[in-house]
Amino acid sequence: MDTKVALFSGQATRPLAEKIAESYGTKLGNVELMRFSDGEFQVSFEQTLRGSELFLIQSTMAPTENLFELLLMVDAAKRASAHHINAVIPYFGFARQDRKDKPRVAIGAKMVANLLMAAGVDRVVTVDLHADQIQGFFDIPVDHLFASSIFIPYLQSLDLGNNIVMASPDTGGTKRANAYSKYLDCDMAICYKQRSKPNQISNMTLIGDVKGKDVVLLDDIVDTAGTLCKSAELMMNAGARSVRAMCTHGIFSGKAYENIDNSVLSELIVTDTIIKDHKSSKVKVLSVAELLADVIKRNLTCESISTHFNLNTLI
Repeated sequence: MDTKVALFSGQATRPLAEKIAESYGTKLGNVELMRFSDGEFQVSFEQTLRGSELFLIQSTMAPTENLFELLLMVDAAKRASAHHINAVIPYFGFARQDRKDKPRVAIGAKMVANLLMAAGVDRVVTVDLHADQIQGFFDIPVDHLFASSIFIPYLQSLDLGNNIVMASPDTGGTKRANAYSKYLDCDMAICYKQRSKPNQISNMTLIGDVKGKDVVLLDDIVDTAGTLCKSAELMMNAGARSVRAMCTHGIFSGKAYENIDNSVLSELIVTDTIIKDHKSSKVKVLSVAELLADVIKRNLTCESISTHFNLNTLI
């Protein structure tokens, strides 16, 4: 019996989901969302799911309604007798809450993992988790993909030669910058920052030589862009020829676009894991649609994905 494959999307990520479905060679299934007058909503699949290999595509950025919509779709699919339920979460929200960094706080990423498993998800596919260990919060398979398969070809197309320096805007991204620098055989630099409170930097120091270099700042998330812009300024003050940034998930909250426009960044490259109407000419968007469509195909044919997408295996 042929496997029935069905792709559905939540409201938050529909433009990306349509690209994924097109790249896969199919169309999105019909799922409707009905709202009550008090704001409560209900999801409904408008076609049979019985025995299907189901892929539900939804990023879980704010508002939390996006996460809850995904959970409702999972529950509805489980009750409709879908064979397997795969949650394709391009941007995994609450991932910055991956540990207790002070007393009496929640580990939000673990709670979201518990919710997804309790709802009935059989597999999670996601891109550039904020912390690798979040994979261990799940007792189901997690396909953790890397945007490097998109960023590196773009970086090579700029033809910057041997003048590139890969940089991390904080010590937490050192592993990512090191992987890129090894693969591209170039130097790296690190910005050491101290925060007085969330989204506010009190001090930043540069480690590494960037004089006369084309610096590429790497990060998984750009939120208010404060760290990126301050890092870029630090690089230019240290003699860098140019500074651009590559960040997988473009949240862009607060004064993000204002910060970017007023910064020394030549460009900021993000992906479409989060759908935004960007308000800065410096922002360039690359799509993860083909990446995710190929992973869906490989899951169905039981082919390996790690050697194809994990940058560390290419080194």
